[in-house]
Amino acid sequence: MSRAGRVVVVGGYGAFGARVAERLVRGGGCEVVVAGRSGERAGAAAAELGARFSCEVGSAVVDAERVTASALMAALVASHSPHGRASVVINASGPFQEADYRLARACIEARCHYVDLADGRAFVNGIAALDGAAKAADVTVVSGASTVPGVSSAVVAAYRGEFERLEGIEIAVSPGNHFQPGEATVRSILGYVGKPIAMRIGGAERTVYGWQGLRLVAMTGLGSRLMGYCEVPDLDLYPGVATVVMRAGVEVVPFHLGLWAASWLVRAGVISDLAAWSGTLLRAKSWGARLGSDRGLMVVAMSGRGADGAARTASWHLVAGSGHGPYVPAIASVILARKLVAGVAVPRGAMVCNGLISLEEFMTEVGDLDITATVVS
Repeated sequence: MSRAGRVVVVGGYGAFGARVAERLVRGGGCEVVVAGRSGERAGAAAAELGARFSCEVGSAVVDAERVTASALMAALVASHSPHGRASVVINASGPFQEADYRLARACIEARCHYVDLADGRAFVNGIAALDGAAKAADVTVVSGASTVPGVSSAVVAAYRGEFERLEGIEIAVSPGNHFQPGEATVRSILGYVGKPIAMRIGGAERTVYGWQGLRLVAMTGLGSRLMGYCEVPDLDLYPGVATVVMRAGVEVVPFHLGLWAASWLVRAGVISDLAAWSGTLLRAKSWGARLGSDRGLMVVAMSGRGADGAARTASWHLVAGSGHGPYVPAIASVILARKLVAGVAVPRGAMVCNGLISLEEFMTEVGDLDITATVVS
């Protein structure tokens, strides 16, 4: 296999990174290296993948918080694989709300492409700061190749043509309770609970608060789930749309209401940051893991006016069963990495994952999983 076929997954043994690595190995066409700050865990994950798919999977030590370009290149060349350094690095390490662009900058200096699974609003939308350096190095740097905005923007792009004037985009996500996230994922969620969020509603900029604004969101085939406001990059991606709202929810109602109650303590200043409680809350989540189901959901609801001036809506509903919901945040990065190693034209520079994958590509990639989507007009 040529050097051009290598993809390194940093955080490749975590909740989402492990699924990224698995999809890449399963699909073939590239050499996969599992990386992270723990060489032991990376090696074990690589060995398990290699055994499952009867192929060679490399491993390397890469700490996204401390890596330099020289250390990155040395680690990749020295990884347990004979094919040279990476052409693509996927950053699945998180939590990105607390991160900087150290790994992305190291990739630019090492002249390899970079893709991350970030969904932190400031982190993703700030990636353009690296645009000049990425173009000068002739590499692609993509942030937000996750559920939002990677998949959500693909849905909007697929149905936007049905509207003469798009007036509203409302996104909602709720994982099945059986999914056990890692602490990085929990910290990223808790980081905005009770914190102010700038959100555009009815054409006006409003301040809302994380996990507040309780609302029941109906889902085809799943009934309704409680949702609250959350902060994601999509809130800044559609400047001409009057209403852009994101909500998220926990499937088990007492868990959701517990976070809602905690949001008021954060808002009042009684608790400064709920992320500090991530370990405790993760243990409580594990204790109640048998409650609820293994079904996750995502809704992208669009509203506006058709060519005839009449009101029009299109609501895309995704249901992930059999515990396959956690694959959804992994898919956009997998699609992009495959394009990059195959030499498919992808713009150079640093950019948000906004319309970089198509909805058709996404649905094709998840075709072997228990993930279905319907559209309600």
